Amino acid sequence: MSEAALHRLMIVDDSNIIRRRIERVQDLPDIEFVGAARNGREALEMHERLRPTVVTMDLTMPEMDGGECVARLVQRDPEILILVISALADKLSAIDAIEKGARGFLCKPFTDRQLNNALRKLIE
Repeated sequence: MSEAALHRLMIVDDSNIIRRRIERVQDLPDIEFVGAARNGREALEMHERLRPTVVTMDLTMPEMDGGECVARLVQRDPEILILVISALADKLSAIDAIEKGARGFLCKPFTDRQLNNALRKLIE
């Protein structure tokens, strides 16, 4: 464990495959995986319990999309670090999410290295 503050990671994506991949791939010593949500509504409920400091956020999800969830999470916790991970087709939505407070963007599909670099950049 590094001297830096430990970050608590919550993954928000409606794809079980993507959630597992992000959990498995992220290998930064100062990030601890704390939970995964299937949509924005679930993410807001989990945020109360888990208090993540870092969130990976898909944009296109049922019940509550990532853009709305980003806005609500940032309203609750202005210091939260949100990395949008979405398909290139969602580029305008990604810009919208960044305007709502997300701090970074990563296109799907992504490599393990791209994910870790994006997370490292987010927490630095």
